[in-house]
Amino acid sequence: MQVVPRPATTKNPPDKFTGDVWLDPIASPRDEGQRMTVAKVRFAPGARTAWHSHALGQTLYITQGVAWIQSRGGQKVTAHPGQTIYCPPGEEHWHGATPDAFMEHLAMLDNADDPATTTTWLEHVSDDEYAATGQEIS
Repeated sequence: MQVVPRPATTKNPPDKFTGDVWLDPIASPRDEGQRMTVAKVRFAPGARTAWHSHALGQTLYITQGVAWIQSRGGQKVTAHPGQTIYCPPGEEHWHGATPDAFMEHLAMLDNADDPATTTTWLEHVSDDEYAATGQEIS
């Protein structure tokens, strides 16, 4: 067993996020053959990722607040604490907080063979895309 020191919280870069977003690393590969990465990500009201995709997919587990998630060409989805969202490999999507509340989720993904290709970052989500109506999930 190994007790892992708590890494510092980092603020995510504005070229990949709109608004204030903070990340706390939880797990990363430590031994040969491991790929799993997990982080707690906190979004200020109105904050969101840019459009992006993951080579091996991504799982989001909402822990606090209300999340908005949308796949390219799909309808925006509203998710609440305790709900899990899965974005398959290569699916372009974004996720973030609603305009009036903070949101926190666990982001879980596997690194690609070349970790530099794990996430492909694209353009920012427009204000119109962000404000579009969506659907609740249960």
